[in-house]
Amino acid sequence: MKKLLALGLILLVFVIACGKKEVKKASPDSALSTEAFAVAENLRQAYIKNDRDLLERNTSKLGYIGIVGARKSFDSVELTFTPALVELYGDSVHLYISWNGVWKRGEETFEDRGLAVFVLKEKPMKLDEILRANPFNKPE
Repeated sequence: MKKLLALGLILLVFVIACGKKEVKKASPDSALSTEAFAVAENLRQAYIKNDRDLLERNTSKLGYIGIVGARKSFDSVELTFTPALVELYGDSVHLYISWNGVWKRGEETFEDRGLAVFVLKEKPMKLDEILRANPFNKPE
């Protein structure tokens, strides 16, 4: 009888403990990472569509000059970003992006891939600098 009562009590505690639908809030670091991913996706879309207004809204002055000044002419582009790592440094976020691209210019097709580090600063977050392999200065 005691074993049956103990088993019933354990089951009751288990059901009550597992029955709560508590939603945990995202940590501040997680929120920064999510915002960095969104900025990177906005930059990718703006580059593909040649939308300079969207580029400007998602970059600092230095970042905008870095993208527009490095841009080469092409007819179409397929560009994919895969976030690889996020590092937080006080007032800046370093977002490591693995990218693949196919650019077409006339009859020519250029393929390239690389790893870029997007340095994001300010509030709201904006691209300030691109380190390593810049996907926006292709095709070379």
